[in-house]
Parts: sequence; structure tokens; C-alpha cells
Amino acid sequence: MPKRIHSDEFRMQVVKDYLSGQNGGCRSLSKKYGISHTTIERWVKLYKEHGEDGLLKCKRSYDGEFKIYVVECIREQELSINEAAARFGVPTPSTISNWERIYYEEGPEALLEERRGRNNMGKKRGRKAKKNVNENEDLLQEVQRLRMENEYLKKLNALVQEREKSEQKKESK
Repeated sequence: MPKRIHSDEFRMQVVKDYLSGQNGGCRSLSKKYGISHTTIERWVKLYKEHGEDGLLKCKRSYDGEFKIYVVECIREQELSINEAAARFGVPTPSTISNWERIYYEEGPEALLEERRGRNNMGKKRGRKAKKNVNENEDLLQEVQRLRMENEYLKKLNALVQEREKSEQKKESK
């Protein structure tokens, strides 16, 4: 489903309708405007926390320290992604969710990297190589051990079949 882009005026109108209380709650406004009730709830939280500036659509960029601070606050204060987005003025919770994923998969240092733009398919980034080298070596050793075990079992099976054939030949004579 394509992402719908709403103007600042539209967002403000929806929030004002919600805050006035005359048009019902999020569910009825959701039907009226054709948007999800969670989107309305998020806009209202942003408005309550940051005023009209919280609703303005502008491309924001965040430095690495801010990203790390947000993720660590979520962990320490046990905030939900939506609560953190409202508190820190991040328009979409999925942005914070991506920061969390990067933080836990690649470490806090990875949030200090600039990651905007498309990935260049021709060049591989060094991020994947940050995995523990010992872990890779352990996995390679395990694969090698399993291959040797597989070969051993194949040879054992062949010997057993050969023995059974020779016993059948002796019995048939």
C-alpha cells in the first residue's frame, strides 16, 4: 500500500477536530478522514508534546549521539516506540524502530554512521563484516566437522551394505 502524504494544514485540522471533542474520538475521525486511528493518536501526541512545530513535515536529520540517547532512554525508562517518538519529536515511530535495530544488531557506534540514500548494489558496505570473527570461525569449524561426520556415515553405510550383499551371496550358494 503506498504511503499517503498529508499536508501540514490537514494534520492540524484533524488534531483540532480531535481536541475539540465535537466530532467524536479517533475512530470516528478515522472514518471521517480516511486515515488510521493510530496516525491520529500519533499526531495528537506530537501536538501535545511540541505544539504546531511537532506536526510540521520537514525532513529532519539527527546526529548519532541523539539516536543513541533516544534508544538508551527507551531501554532505561521502558518507553514504547510511540511514546519515545512523541517525547523526542520524531515524526514517525518506525525511524526510532530502525535506530533500535541498528543499535542492538551492530552496536551504538553504527548509529554514528551516515546512512541516508540508497545502498549501492555494486559496492558492499563494511557493516556486515563487523560480526564477531570468532563466531564465523566457529561456524566454519562446525560445518567442516559435520561434513566429515557425513562422509564417515556414508562410508559406514556402504560397508554395511557390502557386508549384507556378501552374506546374501554366501546364503544363496
